[in-house]
Amino acid sequence: MSTAPAPPRRIVTGHDASGKSVVLSDAPAPKSLDIGTAAFHEVWITDAMPVPIAAEEPETTNRPVRVPPPANGVMVRYTEMAPGGESPMHRTETVDVGIVLEGETWLLLDDGSETRIGPGDAVVQRGTMHAWANRSDRPVRMVFVLIDGTIADELRERTGPLEFFDQVLG
Repeated sequence: MSTAPAPPRRIVTGHDASGKSVVLSDAPAPKSLDIGTAAFHEVWITDAMPVPIAAEEPETTNRPVRVPPPANGVMVRYTEMAPGGESPMHRTETVDVGIVLEGETWLLLDDGSETRIGPGDAVVQRGTMHAWANRSDRPVRMVFVLIDGTIADELRERTGPLEFFDQVLG
């Protein structure tokens, strides 16, 4: 993107010494990656399910911006794609929920289908080979929740090894 997009505001709650609910932080999302055609802002990452909830939480985004989320974890990411931007076709062993906040994008699948996704639309991405294409003249802004998953054996036999860009997964 020609000018680096500002990270979204992130408010994190927790507890004080007496157990009362408090705001622990209120600031822009602390970890971002701008690759020119898209920017990724990490909102929150967990390493376990169920998520242990302590009074105070260390910063969870102090790690490289990458996909997929940690094993048994969840990742919340705010993504902005520039006009004309397109991701490579990829697949992850996750269930992802993507919600368009602003703009529009196209969901491309390896069966050749192309589905327009607009503001307020939600996509539940279940380990499928896919890409995103912004064919408009405005940025598209989305929130993704990526949930660690396991591809069932019978499906893995049909799809073959999972590949994420240039890396074979599991």
